[in-house]
Amino acid sequence: MTTPSRHMHCRNYAPIDAVKGICHMTKEIVHADDDACPSFVRLPRCAECKLYAAGADDYVGVCSATSNRPMTYPDLVAVTCEWFEWRSA
Repeated sequence: MTTPSRHMHCRNYAPIDAVKGICHMTKEIVHADDDACPSFVRLPRCAECKLYAAGADDYVGVCSATSNRPMTYPDLVAVTCEWFEWRSA
């Protein structure tokens, strides 16, 4: 699943609320869904993991890392997930 690069998908983005956040690189307030800046560093998310399988709709899928295959959201941040593996491009 390839998604456009947005501020909210960057490791340098710190959310303030659902609409905006702060860019750690520029120290400026940015809108979460605006196009990312040149300092973009992709944030690990479930949708970017090769163990993620999309469900019937775009809002939920399953994680294949464990045998019970728990439900997960594609935009769930996976920075601390021990099973995360980048999906091949």
